Amino acid sequence: MRLDPTAGPILPARLLLALAGGGAIALAFPGTNWWYSAWLGCALVAAAGWCARWRTGLLTGLVGGLAYFIPSLSWSGVYVGKVPWFALATLEALYVAVMVAVVGPLQRRLVAARWGWAAYGIVPLGWVVGEWARSTTPFGGFPWVRLAFSQADSPLRTLASLGGAPLVTAGVATVGVLLYAAAVALRRRPGAAVLGIVATLAAAYLVGGLKVGLGGDAAPRMAEIALVQGNVPKPGLDFNAERRAVLDNHVRETQKLATYLSRADLIVWPENSSDIDPLRNLDAAAAINRARAAIPATFLIGAILEEPAPFVSNASLLYRPGEVDPERYIKQHPVPFAEYVPAKSFFRHFNSNVDLVRDGMAKGTQTGYFELSTDYSSPGQPYTFAALPTICFEVAYDGLVRTSVTHRPDVPSVLIVQTNNATFGYTAESEQQFAISRLRAIEHNRSVVHVSTVGVSGFINADGTYANKSSLFTAYTASSNVELRSGITVADRIGRAPEYVSLGGLLLAWAGGAWAGRRRSRRDNDEHPTPTSKSKETASA
Repeated sequence: MRLDPTAGPILPARLLLALAGGGAIALAFPGTNWWYSAWLGCALVAAAGWCARWRTGLLTGLVGGLAYFIPSLSWSGVYVGKVPWFALATLEALYVAVMVAVVGPLQRRLVAARWGWAAYGIVPLGWVVGEWARSTTPFGGFPWVRLAFSQADSPLRTLASLGGAPLVTAGVATVGVLLYAAAVALRRRPGAAVLGIVATLAAAYLVGGLKVGLGGDAAPRMAEIALVQGNVPKPGLDFNAERRAVLDNHVRETQKLATYLSRADLIVWPENSSDIDPLRNLDAAAAINRARAAIPATFLIGAILEEPAPFVSNASLLYRPGEVDPERYIKQHPVPFAEYVPAKSFFRHFNSNVDLVRDGMAKGTQTGYFELSTDYSSPGQPYTFAALPTICFEVAYDGLVRTSVTHRPDVPSVLIVQTNNATFGYTAESEQQFAISRLRAIEHNRSVVHVSTVGVSGFINADGTYANKSSLFTAYTASSNVELRSGITVADRIGRAPEYVSLGGLLLAWAGGAWAGRRRSRRDNDEHPTPTSKSKETASA
């Protein structure tokens, strides 16, 4: 009896594999930071969904997705409760469920057509397209804890300069499915399977030595940049009630900074460091001016502006020395259910904490780009550089960061990430965000100044390494001579191409499988024709 080549594990085994796979992926993110477990997790999820029919794939993928997202997004419910946490995790898990439900039937077609290599190959394509979908839908998407963002310490991180986060995700899923293929081969050819596992892991580590994809200066310029982490009186949702204390903390820490730093090109305060609008509140403006008087420098300050009425804006305000009116960058992607609540009256039925979220946060339309000069650190030979701000969760959105870098790639620049992690307490959220910034540094070949109200903050080099990293819920200041790089990487040039190629690959696999199936059906009919009515009469005679 010939075994069905499209047969996979029985349903209970699939569910157990999916549960283990999703849990392994969750362990790859900061908190545990076992980045290599994402490779194993993808192998287990590939095994769980192998050639599954769509209903089986949907259930299997949902189980794996819940095991993936419930632990890795636990910070989302630390103060608002379990309902929002599980709702977010379930929504994200549905994308994994749909991905497995699509890939499984495609694999059945390809394996039946004896295109087994293609059946393995569509697994990374499915992961890339699935992450693309959840990064853009609904309400603009939520790209947190993508596979790529677990790889800041992995050799696969180098792929970010070639194809951004999508290519890193594809790399993780490729290693995973190759490990699964080697495990399948163990039954038939153990020696070849072991060799395949060793070759796969060796190739993954060799990727870490790649230097292609980087663009820009061989000898970058430098700028003296300082960051201020003022801290908050206590963690939690009372942050908005502590606005003046938070502002005073940042003023006080800047004045302490002045005791060991006489001048700087740029001083960065985090998101929400002035939650009192300094353009309308004289006391807040006076407090900021006291900090500005302590050190001669340009200041980039995170603030909430009571505009455009009746909305508010999450802004980065750039105060140049001697100037009163700041320039501004307005956050382009306010976070739904964190910075605004769509259909608030409906969601209030599920959780009253939605009333703690501000009403009507405006969306900015301008690219994050401020052109500065090193007048203070290099008074004799100043040069122009650019600060490229992103605010909080914006760093997780590929296009927002890329647009800033490619706006004026000829100007040496530094990425600035201003964030407020006070509402997530002592969880892994801050470290997860810091890891995203590290991957962005590699992707765009730019240094990153990552500064939070409560930590973690630090200076990230263009290769993803970092220095002067702070702890959570401490007051902290630091300065560094930061590299300023120009040019663009391959990832910047090709933009969304990896996602388009992945979607195209899935469509080609579907079309190829359908064509092969029809061709096989015609061949079977030619070899075993259906008896005609005349042949039936002859047979009966």
